[in-house]
Amino acid sequence: MSDSHKHRARIFLHRGDLAQARAAWEAAVADDRASSNSQALSASLGNLGNTCALMNDLLRAEQCYREVLQIQRTEGNLTAVAHTLVNLGNLHIASDHPDRARPYYLEALDLMRTLQDSRGLGILYTNLALQEARTSQWAQAIASFKQALDHHRIVGNEEGLAVTYSQLGKCYLDQGELLGAERCLNNASEHYIKLGNEPAEAAVLRYLATVYEARRDQTSARRCLDRVITLDQRYALPELQTDLSHLARLKQAE
Repeated sequence: MSDSHKHRARIFLHRGDLAQARAAWEAAVADDRASSNSQALSASLGNLGNTCALMNDLLRAEQCYREVLQIQRTEGNLTAVAHTLVNLGNLHIASDHPDRARPYYLEALDLMRTLQDSRGLGILYTNLALQEARTSQWAQAIASFKQALDHHRIVGNEEGLAVTYSQLGKCYLDQGELLGAERCLNNASEHYIKLGNEPAEAAVLRYLATVYEARRDQTSARRCLDRVITLDQRYALPELQTDLSHLARLKQAE
């Protein structure tokens, strides 16, 4: 019966029916627990935890992840332990308890370094950097973002490079370091163009327009916004009116 419940859970998740998916995962967990199959139980609990997290039931998600972690530690699966620690850290970020997230992230960091898990390290360093930026630890945030970029390059994670360059550019912009912001945001834009992700490119160009406007380079700012508005219209993005107003203000200032 467990496999049947898991199949139903995946179908419900695909449909976006989280309540039914959760019920199916709960049933799968009960079956796996009765069968004493620890690996299957760990997988089902992990999926249940992910579903509960999507439903914002963070307490139940944490219970699932903690049980998963106990099973993984017993089995000595260090890669799985590291990723579950990240999940636990993410839950504390989502519940506005970032101070509780950091110990999980740091333990995961030690494991991933030992395992040379560059894909995981790229994601984890980005998580750390975002948290450091939220608390205005700018130098540490920038160092963590750069570590993330190094690991994304090792595994050729183009999406990771695009996102991290964008986030680092925003970090520089928040500090008023316009040259660093411009370089990172241009890199992010190039990676999104390579990926064919034009809505994400538009988001980066909005920040670039702000950089150029702060540097009184109205021509470059206008060029960015012209491209953004083209993408707004192509994808029916909700920022269209705001971007049109921004462009109109630039034209009036010329």
